[in-house]
Amino acid sequence: MKNIIRKELLSIVCILCGLFAQGQNGLENIIVEKYYISDAADSAASIGNLPVGSVTYRIYADMLPGYSFQSAYGNTNHPLFINTTTSFFNNEDRGSTTPTYTKSQAKNNTVMLDSWLSAGAACVGNFGILKSEDDGVATILNADGILANTDPSAGIPLNTQDGIITVSGRTPGVVGTIGVDSAIAVFDATSQVGNSFSTTNGAWYCLGGASGPDTISNKVLIAQITTDGILSFELNIQIGTPVTGTSEYYVANNPSLYNGQMEITIPSLTYTSPVDTITDTTSIETNEFKSNIISIFPNPSNGIYTLNIASSNYETQNDNYYKVYDLIGNVILFKRIEMFSKITDEKIDLSSCTSGIYFAEVAIDGVQRMIKLIKNK
Repeated sequence: MKNIIRKELLSIVCILCGLFAQGQNGLENIIVEKYYISDAADSAASIGNLPVGSVTYRIYADMLPGYSFQSAYGNTNHPLFINTTTSFFNNEDRGSTTPTYTKSQAKNNTVMLDSWLSAGAACVGNFGILKSEDDGVATILNADGILANTDPSAGIPLNTQDGIITVSGRTPGVVGTIGVDSAIAVFDATSQVGNSFSTTNGAWYCLGGASGPDTISNKVLIAQITTDGILSFELNIQIGTPVTGTSEYYVANNPSLYNGQMEITIPSLTYTSPVDTITDTTSIETNEFKSNIISIFPNPSNGIYTLNIASSNYETQNDNYYKVYDLIGNVILFKRIEMFSKITDEKIDLSSCTSGIYFAEVAIDGVQRMIKLIKNK
């Protein structure tokens, strides 16, 4: 049985709460993972219409420790939608609008490729995680000899690491819906019946909030979508904070006051998939600094990271820099950034540091952004 060992310490929680109090946004990013690409064998064995070349995507809400996914919602100020240019695949054996099949049932035909909405689950009692974070223990082996495509553009094969785990003493959040009863039917057990899920007055939600199986990295699987078209979405996310009874709101566009609080826009809540360029774990954590886009990769890593900055204002030499903090707020690394081209790479070397969580503060054109770094052993 797969297990993730919970390593939270009270002192770390207190430190993190101190960081939250400094204005850290609890929703770091939305991550899109290319989970699987269907081949001819999968199409032939499918219970439902599964076109060859269909891509199964997983969408995760990546939050800071102590936060929880409460809902994805739409209203008249900012509609929520998940669309494709063709149609959604739904498995007609065990298919449903949420992952209600068991792990044993997931071994059959193309059940694992069903489209659904979630609050952490990949099947009953099992969390969904990035394949790259799976330890490969108790991986599902398909009983019909399919779901074995090793196309490198889909990353790790499903029969090696399936991104489905159990956690001792914990279960994923339970999905509820409000105001989307007709819209959500597009993800039910009939395949290729529509290409759009949208709402201006509804939500899918988890009462009490859902946290990831690893509460330190805290990624919650919120949807799985299979289509042979181009996927696009705009999401509005409500998350619970470490302070009981308080929430934060993030919207794709048109921020306004919601439940008495100002919403926050972040670019990763809007997404259109490239046709052929998504890799195994494509994170759309493109933090926009005015006309700049940055990324830090790989993350997690063994301590060596690349900070990539794409800028249209590279000729302007403001006080650009990055700092790296440890969990108690000490600056352990500082470097000024000189940008002489539109794309600049900087090396961040934490190889001599102990494993754990660090925070990189990146300042470009006078705008600061804090990004969590995870260092493995």
